[in-house]
Amino acid sequence: MSYVALSVFPLLMAFAAFSDLFTMRLSNGLALMVVIAFFAAALIAGLPFETIGMHVLAALLVLAIAFGLFAAGWVGGGDAKLVAAITLWLGFGLTLPYLVYASILGGILTLNILLLRRLPLNPYFARWRWLERLHDAREGVPYGIALAIAAVVLYAQTPVFKALTA
Repeated sequence: MSYVALSVFPLLMAFAAFSDLFTMRLSNGLALMVVIAFFAAALIAGLPFETIGMHVLAALLVLAIAFGLFAAGWVGGGDAKLVAAITLWLGFGLTLPYLVYASILGGILTLNILLLRRLPLNPYFARWRWLERLHDAREGVPYGIALAIAAVVLYAQTPVFKALTA
């Protein structure tokens, strides 16, 4: 059972990254699954309710800030919800490192996509809608990829992971 609980978060992050890459969307259902998976894994891991409560508080704080950034037009709504759901797994102790990693990875991702967009799109690849959209300068950047990778990088340091592997 603990192997299933251990694998859910990385699988959801992989789904988030691929979903954003191929559709440029992060669904509400995905963020909700990340939240539900946290509570299930935290209960299986036997985390104290005080710890769970602090993780909820961290996630709510990040959600409020992320929605402010969304309202300003700086981030997408799916990104705002996903980063808050990820923070639920990380808690206060890992949120700042997570945001730093996500920013660095997001910057690298953005620069690479901007470089890609300067090159002409080979007609062979133009038939793949997701690649055509990724190449389109009017489209955004699938930042969910960076959010997901940063989360997986820190996953082994989370209280849920540590409790499940103890």
